[in-house]
Amino acid sequence: MKKLYIVLILVFAANTIKAQNKDTQKADKLYAQLEYVDAVKEYLSLVNKGKGDAYVYKQLADAYYNMFNTVEAAKWYAKVVDTPQDAETYYKYGQMLKANGKYEESNKQMKVFASKMPNDERARAFMENPDYLPKILDRQKAFNVKTTAINTDKSEFGAVLAGDNNVYFTSTRNKSKRTDGWNDEPYLDIYYVSYNAADATFGKVEELTELNTKWHEGPVSITADGNTMYFARDSQADKNFVNDKKLRTKFGVVNIYKATKQDGKWGNLKSLPFNSKTYSTSSPSISKDGKTLYFSSDMPGTMGQSDIWKVSVNGDDSYGSPENVGKKINTEGKEQFPFITDDNVLYFSSSGRQGLGGLDVFSIDLNKMGEDGMAKNVGKPVNTEKDDFAFSFNTAKNIGFFSSNRGGNDDIFIAEPVCSVEATTIVTDAKTGQPIEGARVAILDAKKNIIETRSTAANGEVMYMVECNKEYSIQASKDGYDSGVFAIAKNKGGKTKVDAPLSPIDVIVTETEVVLKDINFEYNKSNITPEGAFELDKLVQVLKNNDKMVIFVKSHTDNRGKDEYNMELSDRRAKSTVQYVISKGVDASRISGKGYGESEPKISCTECTEEQHAQNRRSEFLIVKK
Repeated sequence: MKKLYIVLILVFAANTIKAQNKDTQKADKLYAQLEYVDAVKEYLSLVNKGKGDAYVYKQLADAYYNMFNTVEAAKWYAKVVDTPQDAETYYKYGQMLKANGKYEESNKQMKVFASKMPNDERARAFMENPDYLPKILDRQKAFNVKTTAINTDKSEFGAVLAGDNNVYFTSTRNKSKRTDGWNDEPYLDIYYVSYNAADATFGKVEELTELNTKWHEGPVSITADGNTMYFARDSQADKNFVNDKKLRTKFGVVNIYKATKQDGKWGNLKSLPFNSKTYSTSSPSISKDGKTLYFSSDMPGTMGQSDIWKVSVNGDDSYGSPENVGKKINTEGKEQFPFITDDNVLYFSSSGRQGLGGLDVFSIDLNKMGEDGMAKNVGKPVNTEKDDFAFSFNTAKNIGFFSSNRGGNDDIFIAEPVCSVEATTIVTDAKTGQPIEGARVAILDAKKNIIETRSTAANGEVMYMVECNKEYSIQASKDGYDSGVFAIAKNKGGKTKVDAPLSPIDVIVTETEVVLKDINFEYNKSNITPEGAFELDKLVQVLKNNDKMVIFVKSHTDNRGKDEYNMELSDRRAKSTVQYVISKGVDASRISGKGYGESEPKISCTECTEEQHAQNRRSEFLIVKK
């Protein structure tokens, strides 16, 4: 894909792959020259002639990987891993499988990778949280996504909305017949288009002719005053390259340049002093105050294939020494396309962090770096199993742009923030009014599904971000207290507080029974519901306070279904109840249970109502020993 050129870690002559034999010599040379399209043709020709082997398959797989043809890359990696390979091959194979939505197969390859490179941060992250995917998929949606009128059948990416209400972006839409051998597309140029925030419409796309050359240009970043632009360009435009005489090829890199506006035109171009012909610097993003420039690079000191770096801008074309932004952001993979917002939130794309596939967009609040803040995956729908990257956000207009190849080409999408409410729950003792530390607080959606569970701080507080104009509820519990459910009313945005007073448990314990509210079950099911769990916690507390007490659980069903089936169902319910109590630390010898089916209804009825059925689906707790 064209975008990869911008952050490409070029392979120079010293690192080029030697031909395996005379048959692969032509294909190997094309591969070393980064002419992947033609290299693939030559390798496939060898396969068709019956001259394919593990080496040829590996070259094909890597070539397709570099072009991000995920289907073909996975196909050839599958042939390669029939024989032992280096760790990175298993990692690449895993990433290609993930990009095709084959998550279980991807995890198998990641386990092999982790076994070979246990100290790699990517391996550690995977082994510590191999089931990370559901957490990302379940994450509350932060943005709504829609396509833009900017897109064509060519590549478009790297859109940023500047203060002049123009969206600047990079594209291969130019009419030049000259193409890049990387993927056989035209070279990149910089374009801009006016944006009307009132009705979210775009004007006519214009080319930034004063900066474009026959080489690659873009993406760009513009200072808050609109007078300075930082942009990426192929170093060969400045005749800055490594000349490989053996391959008869000039290898350029990507460098960052500065331009200033003069009489409405961009000029006075200057190459930044930390540029080099042996490593790339790309994807610039300037802070609101103009004093810090973030960028992507594979310069010495890079932790992975490419990292996010920053450098101080001191004025008068004076710059500090580039600094790697560190492990909270960078990995052994690729970190690219940084964008710093006006409120100091850094967005970037990564292939080395746990994501949905390919490059994913992550964010980190740099104001909280000292508070162990970590980069977070922004989740769907911004991220997909494909490459999602080059996220930018205009805080003044409250709108973001990002790029993705989810439709086949690199296209630009709009990201509209989902309206949110900061809901703070304060859990207190209902009798004393004192805050309760360590209370368990679960937030539920309108269908009573648990979204997330947290514990209160010393001040009894816990905060959730919820969507505007939606109903939620809070379930709060603490050992020794009755659990409670508290509604969060629909809110148009902003902040809201939810008081959650919990009453100390005062369970009725008779000579023969512990009296709880009914532990009701859903129809034809035996799993413990959230409401049932909160009530059973009271029984757990009673048992902990009376260490000699032994309980027998009787579980019942309603009268729907056959007697034999209901007996079996009620027995499962009794066992579920017993298992829940044991899971809370109660010795198994102190609680047992049995199902009684529909033989002992709480309410005798023939044509029972739904409420009567629910009351008959219950459990009772008899005291066997005190």
